[in-house]
Amino acid sequence: MRAFLIAAFSAAAAAILVAGCTTTPTEEQPKANVENRDQGGTKVPPVDVRGKVGESEFAILKDPKSILSKRSIYYDFDKFDVKDEYRPLVEAHAKFLKEHPTAKMLIQGNTDERGSREYNVGLGQRRADGVKSMLKLLGVKEEQVEAVSLGEEKPKAEGHGEDAWAQNRRSDMLYSGEY
Repeated sequence: MRAFLIAAFSAAAAAILVAGCTTTPTEEQPKANVENRDQGGTKVPPVDVRGKVGESEFAILKDPKSILSKRSIYYDFDKFDVKDEYRPLVEAHAKFLKEHPTAKMLIQGNTDERGSREYNVGLGQRRADGVKSMLKLLGVKEEQVEAVSLGEEKPKAEGHGEDAWAQNRRSDMLYSGEY
């Protein structure tokens, strides 16, 4: 009997929670523009992620003029927090994913060659998970994003110096069809 009451209470609480979380928009809100700031701090005009009429909705992902064509987030040595300079990039991808609920993203966390293989796999996973968490906080659905670690196995740059290492400490955001 006690198990039955607990199950019934849990089901009722879940139904109330779901009903309380749904909303019906009364009017369409205007689309927000995404602003990109390059590393020099120069302002770049806002980008409309919807693309141009007549083009494929996903063509904007490859347009070099669009912030959405940028897919890598770089990190400092032994860090996994997303720097402020990359937040607009993550926000733009979150907006795109929310507007395209069928789109799927794979985030690949990468490291440089320093550290043990096990440590680098863990660090790469923390990097990928950090980007995924930001996307979810910005409203992207869990099922649209997967985070994996490649550790040091997929370097962007070959070499054993700081220039190569800096390019390899990254998370790459790939959409379905790109992985």
